[in-house]
Amino acid sequence: MRFVRALAGMLLLVVGIPTLLAGGALWTVTRHADPDGSFAARVEPVRTTGQAVLVDDVDALLRAEAPFTRLGHARLRLEARTGDGPAFVGLAPTDEVRRWLAPVPYATVDRLALARGPLPVRLTGPASTAAGTVAVEQPFWVRQGVGAVEWSPAELAGRRLSLVVLRPDGGAGLDLRLRAELRADWFRPLAWGLLGGGLLLVGSAALVLLRPARPREVVFVVEPDQVPVLAGRLGVSSLSGLGQRRPDAQRQLVSVGAGDRAAIGPALPRRPASLADLPPWPPERPDGAVRSAGVDRASAGTAESG
Repeated sequence: MRFVRALAGMLLLVVGIPTLLAGGALWTVTRHADPDGSFAARVEPVRTTGQAVLVDDVDALLRAEAPFTRLGHARLRLEARTGDGPAFVGLAPTDEVRRWLAPVPYATVDRLALARGPLPVRLTGPASTAAGTVAVEQPFWVRQGVGAVEWSPAELAGRRLSLVVLRPDGGAGLDLRLRAELRADWFRPLAWGLLGGGLLLVGSAALVLLRPARPREVVFVVEPDQVPVLAGRLGVSSLSGLGQRRPDAQRQLVSVGAGDRAAIGPALPRRPASLADLPPWPPERPDGAVRSAGVDRASAGTAESG
């Protein structure tokens, strides 16, 4: 039983401690949220001589760098401005965007890492310096906006969509200021749920491991003729009175003398603590002769033959 309790307590700790730590980490993150519950982060300035900045596969980028944005009904908002004013931001199928940007130079975002402070961006390109013209009015846009665009990553998960940022007039030379914002209604309840669940599991483990063990009951087996003597010493008149206190009886220590031991009967043999405490074998007869199995069998054979 003690082993089962120890095992159950350890399992509760193994599950409860990581749950509690995860809840504490999420709760710490929620303290940095805006008053409306959203999380905002600025992106390092993006500069390129090309005419557009392209995120080739938005879902793959989020899956690799920020998978929590693809859960539940979370919504992402990307704000983009240039030195001259708001920039155009659009989401569209990757094949359509590549054909549309083929005549002009553009830079591709390889990575957008999560970090404290402005988020670092790694760019590649542009591949060419030939200038061209592109029109932002296209029928293939899934989401588009001037200055900002908003979408739900969960709704568009699994689709190969590209994100494009460029000037509204399609001109070359970009100096972008980007700001990303995440709204997730599940973040705060999840943090409190993990904290509460972790505290409950750790508290249960403490109760299981630190609860004192129940005392074991010791049962003494005596001969029937010894019961009256023991009943008298315990202050009861019969077996039916065991466990009941006499009204006029006071708790007192009872000393058992040599005469009482003789009245109660022979003492039970003490259990040997080691092999050295065992009595000698074979036992001796009262007359001092040593009894052996061989002598007994020989005596028995002589008696039968006689």
